[in-house]
Amino acid sequence: MPDDNSARSCLAIVLAAGEGTRMKSSVPKVLHRIAGRSMLGHVMAAVADAGASHVAVVIGPGRDDVAGEAAAAIPGAETFVQRDRLGTAHAVLAARAALERGHDDVIVAFADTPLVTAATFARLRTALANGGAVVGLGFEAADPSGYGRMIVAGETLEGIVEDKDATEAQRRITLCNAGLLALSGRHALEILSRIGNANAQKEFYLTDAPAIARTMGLSSRVLTAPESEVQGVNDRVQLAAAEAAMQSRLRTAAMRAGVTMLDPSSVYLSHDTKIGRDVIVEPHVFFGTKVTVEDAVVIHACSHLEGARIGAGASVGPFARLRPGTDLGERVKVGNFVEIKATTLGSGAKVSHLTYLGDAAVGAGANIGAGTITCNYDGYAKNRTVIGEGAFIGSNSSLVAPVTVAAGGYVGSGTVVTKNVPSGALAVGRARQTNIDGWADAFHVRNRDRNKT
Repeated sequence: MPDDNSARSCLAIVLAAGEGTRMKSSVPKVLHRIAGRSMLGHVMAAVADAGASHVAVVIGPGRDDVAGEAAAAIPGAETFVQRDRLGTAHAVLAARAALERGHDDVIVAFADTPLVTAATFARLRTALANGGAVVGLGFEAADPSGYGRMIVAGETLEGIVEDKDATEAQRRITLCNAGLLALSGRHALEILSRIGNANAQKEFYLTDAPAIARTMGLSSRVLTAPESEVQGVNDRVQLAAAEAAMQSRLRTAAMRAGVTMLDPSSVYLSHDTKIGRDVIVEPHVFFGTKVTVEDAVVIHACSHLEGARIGAGASVGPFARLRPGTDLGERVKVGNFVEIKATTLGSGAKVSHLTYLGDAAVGAGANIGAGTITCNYDGYAKNRTVIGEGAFIGSNSSLVAPVTVAAGGYVGSGTVVTKNVPSGALAVGRARQTNIDGWADAFHVRNRDRNKT
């Protein structure tokens, strides 16, 4: 039986026209994010990974934001507008122009079911390659109430019956409709065009496709997936459930790839987080988008990382914040209560505690003392600080950008650096200390006398 889909062209139609009023949000439902990516983005990525060569997204009127998200997810994706809400089959036919181009396989996916995997979409395609004209995706429901039931005889999907239209016997069926459908590209337009609206809602339902295919003498089949994979998102509670499921999936994949998580349930990953082998992640670590962690790194507890690369053997945290543009070399140490933004640190550099580095370049082996800050913003523009290899920045120093501390330069503690420091030089920029003998004793006497009155 053929199982290679690479030689077959595939059109994926992603339905993203629902308003999602139960989300109680000004943001369209399909743009709500899970693991740092919109639900629409997750679905588009999955169908693309399943081999869809063309992706069409059906949106509602005036939804330029959804169209923009689709273009960002897959630059070549097309968008089509469903101007009237007349059912799921009507929504698919909004992309008629894409259907008319002719593809071997057509997948219909929903943008509010973000957990369906590329492997499941690929199985639908394989069933088409094996002769199916319509392939529905079902699941065994723990509680089937409210779901459409899939009527199956042998390997044939005879039809899908909505819960409200089902007989008592049909309501006892636990195989329920997940909504996703795959159609033979050769027959898709004809099947969809035959779907009528002879129902109480006067809408055109995609669920009629299996029965129509059978009236045409075509094969209609069913595949199943776990209920947890096909769960939809219609409100914030379901969004949180989908987030939890995605996080579990991402954590499991990371640990199986060689990452140690001391408390997996407290670690938040993004869809694109890349973590190498022998990395240790302590509790309560947040990985935002665009984070790459190389081998043998330790991420200590309560750290927040986003848009950063961490070189092999580095140590980060606890309570560290790495912001976008951070690039740490090998064996770098970033300690507690350190914030770094748009800064590179060369191998072996140390920023052990209580420091802010922004818009800077720090050379290999440099040491940044506690309380150091780069003063990178002048109220109008961000300016750059350069710290050379082997430089030493004493504690509680302020580096007023643009400024350079050359390789081997030394900045005395408490210095405000406003001029470049040459290689091998010491910069000291603080007031000379003066001791006033007896001042402290007199101060205490005055205050004791005041407390007596």
